[in-house]
Amino acid sequence: MTYLYAQPNVRVTGRRVVATLLDGIVLGAIASLLARFFGTGRPSSGFDMTTLTFGGGLRLFVVVLLYYTLLEGLTGRTVGKFVTGIRVVDAQTGRVPGLLSGFVRTLWRLIDGILAYLVGFLIVINSDRRRRLGDMFAKTLVVRA
Repeated sequence: MTYLYAQPNVRVTGRRVVATLLDGIVLGAIASLLARFFGTGRPSSGFDMTTLTFGGGLRLFVVVLLYYTLLEGLTGRTVGKFVTGIRVVDAQTGRVPGLLSGFVRTLWRLIDGILAYLVGFLIVINSDRRRRLGDMFAKTLVVRA
């Protein structure tokens, strides 16, 4: 039996924008650390731009996938969402969404993130529950914490 909870406050679009920017800063710092750790910061003899770019891009993709999937799936919050006072919840129960929903939300960022998240932003402001595609497919909401 599923219990619906009280209507959540989903009018957090501005906070979502700020959270996305903050998460971008966090992920940029992680990418910088990875570049230094794996030595991709400066070319050396035998430097192969194609391999380096693919390897660095693949590492960053995995980091982004893990960052959003684990943090949103297990806690409902990323660093940006924590700072801005919002969280991701299961649309039916109001609880933490779980890893599968976190993973689905994250994969849909590939579409929502087109043109610096313009696609996601336009969908959010035009949807009745302020959801981007990732939220719709994962059956989640972003609400005030």
